[in-house]
Amino acid sequence: MSDHPSKNRAGASAPIGVDSHVQASAAAPAGSGTAEAPKAQACFYRPAGYTVEDSVGFLMKHVMMSIVAQADKRLVTHGLTNTQWGPLMRLRMSGGSTVAELARWLQIDAGAMTRLLDRLEKKGLCKRTRCTDDRRVVRVAITPEGEAAIAEVPAVLSAIMNDHLAGFSESEWRLLLSMLQRMLRNGEALRDAD
Repeated sequence: MSDHPSKNRAGASAPIGVDSHVQASAAAPAGSGTAEAPKAQACFYRPAGYTVEDSVGFLMKHVMMSIVAQADKRLVTHGLTNTQWGPLMRLRMSGGSTVAELARWLQIDAGAMTRLLDRLEKKGLCKRTRCTDDRRVVRVAITPEGEAAIAEVPAVLSAIMNDHLAGFSESEWRLLLSMLQRMLRNGEALRDAD
């Protein structure tokens, strides 16, 4: 691989530091009926041609930052922030949870979870109670006010996601989902191997 853009089969330039066969395989339809080969170590990025701008991680982080900024901007009319809707939606879906379960689900530490729940409880959106069987366990439930606060969140988040996917076809969207899910599974396998 060279450090200059190469041409893929369609004649489009591949990003610097990325092999052209990556784009060709990315364009192949998902579920094309071929059996999935054993996973080989990917070698799409090379130290000599590595640029941050072509890093999948860098791009995903910036897309996520844009989504979060839009969520904060649009949820303010509902009295919520991007950080606050997650635990409320989880509580709504699960019917209740413990503080520890919520922290694991949100991938934040117990102290941050407690501070977040303090703010939500102060707004009257959730309620914490100690478990009668084990006083160390604190259960969290969404309140009717919390239910009302997140009633419009799915519509807001759908609009934000659709705005970020403008110009994508449904098949491109499904392919993107599939690829991100594969990357997530690869990341989970790396974590489990540690």
